Amino acid sequence: MTTGASLSPTSRLGTPTAPPPRRALTRRSWGRLLWWVVLLLGIAYFVLPLLATFQVSLGTRVPFKAYTNTFDDPRFWSGLAYSAFCAVLTIIGSVVLIVPTAYWVRLKVPRLRPIVEFVTLLPFVVPPVVLVFGLVSLYSRKPIALTATDAGSTFLLVAAYVVLSLPYMYRSVDTGLRAIDIRTLTEAAQSLGAGWPTIIVRVILPNVRLAVMSGAFLTFAIVMGEYTIANFLFRPAFGPYLSLLGRDRTFEPAAVSLISFGLTWLAMGAIALIGRRSRGRVTVVAVK
Repeated sequence: MTTGASLSPTSRLGTPTAPPPRRALTRRSWGRLLWWVVLLLGIAYFVLPLLATFQVSLGTRVPFKAYTNTFDDPRFWSGLAYSAFCAVLTIIGSVVLIVPTAYWVRLKVPRLRPIVEFVTLLPFVVPPVVLVFGLVSLYSRKPIALTATDAGSTFLLVAAYVVLSLPYMYRSVDTGLRAIDIRTLTEAAQSLGAGWPTIIVRVILPNVRLAVMSGAFLTFAIVMGEYTIANFLFRPAFGPYLSLLGRDRTFEPAAVSLISFGLTWLAMGAIALIGRRSRGRVTVVAVK
């Protein structure tokens, strides 16, 4: 029987455990404090410019007049719709190009992976103005004069956006493929009689859906704010409209920036919601 002394805490095995030292508690407290400081600085970095832009958009005389003028401008809706249309086409083209390529490289020719990664990183090296100058110089004359028609110019614009989206889409898809066992899935699908198109569409693509969505978010944001390529191709996109608006008016550019920011996030949220609802268990079935 022990008296006059406090018992130290014991573990389940009956052995006494020492309390954590004060230095560890101090380091943990300072770590939490530093984490909160970084979080608050990050929030301030993103929120304060938005608040400043909102204050500028209110103007000095009639509040929210800039927003009503923006919504009444038909060029705003036409430019926004055109950029959204190009963004959807760019996402589709990027998925069709990147998913089979990344899958085939990882499955059949892993030695070519460094070369493919280097090619997909070239948009970071080649400026958009150089890219669009090469496209205009090549496709503004016969035999393939695509810039002579609106459809051809839109096709060139989407093709250029697909090139710009290569680093983001390829990295996202490659990360998603790394997280699954594509060789086992491919062998299982082939044993059930599935061909290559069926394997990619019904087996691989559903398993990398979240990775594709991540690349689609970045692609959508890039297309909605791109200016150089659309301006040189004389396309009625949202970026050139915003630039022209800033030359003529004072408060409307700030209002349009906030509106486009909100609409972009709403569209990205809708894409994420669709991706979550369509998420399901992947089943490989026999193909007759």
